[in-house]
Amino acid sequence: MIKTVIVDLDGTLVETEHLKAISYARAAVELCPGCATEEQVVNAFKDLVGKSRHEVAQGLVERFGLEDAARSRMAEFGVSAPWQAYVQIRLRIFDEMMANPETIKESACSETIALLEEAKHMGFRTALTTTSACKRTTHILRVLGLDKEFDFIATADDVEHTKPDPEVYCITLRHLGPPARECVALEDSLPGIQAALAAEVWCIAVPTDFTRDAVEKANVLDPKWIVDEPLESVFKRMLAEQETR
Repeated sequence: MIKTVIVDLDGTLVETEHLKAISYARAAVELCPGCATEEQVVNAFKDLVGKSRHEVAQGLVERFGLEDAARSRMAEFGVSAPWQAYVQIRLRIFDEMMANPETIKESACSETIALLEEAKHMGFRTALTTTSACKRTTHILRVLGLDKEFDFIATADDVEHTKPDPEVYCITLRHLGPPARECVALEDSLPGIQAALAAEVWCIAVPTDFTRDAVEKANVLDPKWIVDEPLESVFKRMLAEQETR
């Protein structure tokens, strides 16, 4: 029987993937105005969602020919590779976006937040596992009024290996104590889903427009656990199935 609900942050509680895409797009245009449009970069970002910052930045640098422009900015940031200069520009833009509480509130995933609150009301324990840093995680949760909603929070600061490695889930399970099969995770991206499954945690996918294609093509989850109807309905169906096991 499921007793614990574990949720992801980016793309699951708050739609930051869209904001990340915009920040990469604006950084690319700032670097090389004639190399790509913001729309082109946003669409390309969809193929890279869930990958490491290095992989995303390098992929976009190569796809849109940003290397020379980024190389010219390396000394400015004291970095050693073009993709790192691109990342620094993108992080400045993203931090400016995230500093605005209204931007975060407008990007909140209301359906997931409602389910989290219902789970707490039903007596489930709750946890958050994220590849975001602790400082940014805390900021987002405070803005959304969710900083007191979790029994345990594990961030990128707590692990050596981020998703799809299951380390963040393993830490959470050790801290909370329940067997993995008594937990269900809510994840939007393939790496997060893979991390949950590797830790033997049940998983419901709540993909975004940026992650749905990769999640469906990977075929790692039964399609009935990939949300394309109200999340609450899928969650209750999983609870019902687990009760009969």
